[in-house]
Amino acid sequence: MDVNNQRKPLLYYWLIALLIMGVINMFFLPFMTKNTIEQVNYDVFLTQMQNKNISQAEVNEDVIYFYLKDEDKSDKAGTTIFSENTQKVYSTVRMDDPQLVERLYNAGASFGEVKPREVSPWFSTLVMFVVFFLLWQFVMKKAMSKMGGIGNAMSFGKSNAKVYVKAQTGKTFKDVAGQDEAKDALREIVDFLHNPQKYTEIGASMPKGALLVGPPGTGKTLLAQAVAGEAEVPFFSISGSEFVEMFVGMGAAKVRDLFKQANEKAPCIVFIDEIDTIGKKRDGNGMGGNDEREQTLNQLLTEMDGFDGRKGVVILAATNRPETLDKALLRPGRFDRRIPVELPDLKGREAILKVHAENVKMEGGIDFGTIARATSGASGAELANIINEAALRAVRMGHNRVKQEDLMESVEVILAGYQRKGAVISPEEKKIIFSRYALPKVLKRIGMKEKECILTPEGLDAVISCHENTSGIRDLEQAAEHIAANALYQIEVNHVSSVTFDAEMVRELLLSC
Repeated sequence: MDVNNQRKPLLYYWLIALLIMGVINMFFLPFMTKNTIEQVNYDVFLTQMQNKNISQAEVNEDVIYFYLKDEDKSDKAGTTIFSENTQKVYSTVRMDDPQLVERLYNAGASFGEVKPREVSPWFSTLVMFVVFFLLWQFVMKKAMSKMGGIGNAMSFGKSNAKVYVKAQTGKTFKDVAGQDEAKDALREIVDFLHNPQKYTEIGASMPKGALLVGPPGTGKTLLAQAVAGEAEVPFFSISGSEFVEMFVGMGAAKVRDLFKQANEKAPCIVFIDEIDTIGKKRDGNGMGGNDEREQTLNQLLTEMDGFDGRKGVVILAATNRPETLDKALLRPGRFDRRIPVELPDLKGREAILKVHAENVKMEGGIDFGTIARATSGASGAELANIINEAALRAVRMGHNRVKQEDLMESVEVILAGYQRKGAVISPEEKKIIFSRYALPKVLKRIGMKEKECILTPEGLDAVISCHENTSGIRDLEQAAEHIAANALYQIEVNHVSSVTFDAEMVRELLLSC
């Protein structure tokens, strides 16, 4: 961010503060002084003069100021706020009266300057100090917020972890599909939180921590929430990046506060997402041991060693880069278990699609198996996005329910991008694009070798003939997805080493021919 752009708003705040102080000094305080002068009619003035009740008068061209003799000069209303003369001042409009001065003299009035009550300098100073202090606090708060986190210095040591109490995550193992192995490994933790005495009686202690490892989008965070939902215990959720602070020691203080709260609410689950942010290997190149990230990691290691696992505090962490974690973090007694959360297989993808389709109006007879075969290598997040994209397409097409064609189109949108319309490609160019680009790209993405999926020249011609009326390469990429998915399915089910597609197999597979 440009420094000038960062300072510019602060200048505006200071100008506003100075403007407010000027308004108070020019209008508020003089207004209080003005209210100390009481205006009366001329007949009231004459009556007081006839009664010889005027002590002092100031006669000007247009107005007359005067004091009354029976006014108490120790008026308590102005002793703290107003200074000098506390006697009340009266004013009236001067009329055409040539004998006025003589009659005033005869009435016993003296002539001199009549001063209204003035605001006490102590009071005005106090008012301006309070206003300046409040405005300074406001401007500094804005300045700290602009500086990216310094304003959080007043909340030093607070973990800011999101706490979900008693299964308020709303997730259970039913919401997690395609990760049967990971769920089996976590069920033991859930059983321990439900029945800890079953383990303590025999002398066993549950692992203090479990590390969920897998690519992005595979459902690591969802699994942690499901564990808390199944166990019905408080669930602390915090990201590793929230421990990283500008000032050295703040991250360590947040770790201490997090574990303090966890011990108070035991049994519970503490989930640290993206733990690699603070758990990277220490290479000894830090600034003399004062590196904020290193101190945070040391505090985390200390806290994991210090708390009693028998209380029922389970630490779950997730990362997609386990190779970057410090070895001290992975030793027994800290993160004892390493639970892989891999990309789902064919059965898992189909189950995930069905789970996410429960909240969407779907047309009857949807073949999720076909979608699952066409999405080899897709993560759970991508599959969820496919269902959502299909629902969006159904709305665009005017459907009241999601159809099979919406799902197939959404697969291509998510995995290959939107189709280029208007591009004109010759049959020879289509052959080159399909054989050298589309099919090898799909095979590489799903982890297959080119020799496992063989396309004969006649089969290639069949692919091109099936797409002779298409424009662009989206349809060719879709055909490659179908062929590769079918080859992978035959290899997994029929246990063959390779699949060769001729013209007849291609036409049968690509239903558009």
